Amino acid sequence: MDVDAIGYTAAALTTISFFPQAIKTLRLDDTRSISLSMYGLFTTGVAIWGVFGCLTGNGPLIVANGLTFIPAAFVLQKKIRHRLLRGER
Repeated sequence: MDVDAIGYTAAALTTISFFPQAIKTLRLDDTRSISLSMYGLFTTGVAIWGVFGCLTGNGPLIVANGLTFIPAAFVLQKKIRHRLLRGER
């Protein structure tokens, strides 16, 4: 079995699983139920995994984390903005 195929399958599943919540958050413009510290750590971790993937040439890590970072960063900036403007916790 191709090891990269396993990696791409895992990458696809974890990346796809993230999108429904991100889309809902962006569509409803509601970040009250999102933990800023969790989302900040998550987005930072995704970015670092992406860098690690680039440095090691690991295709599944590059693809999965590259695709996940974009909506994660949008949701994080929205949460930060809501917290500053609305006093959300």
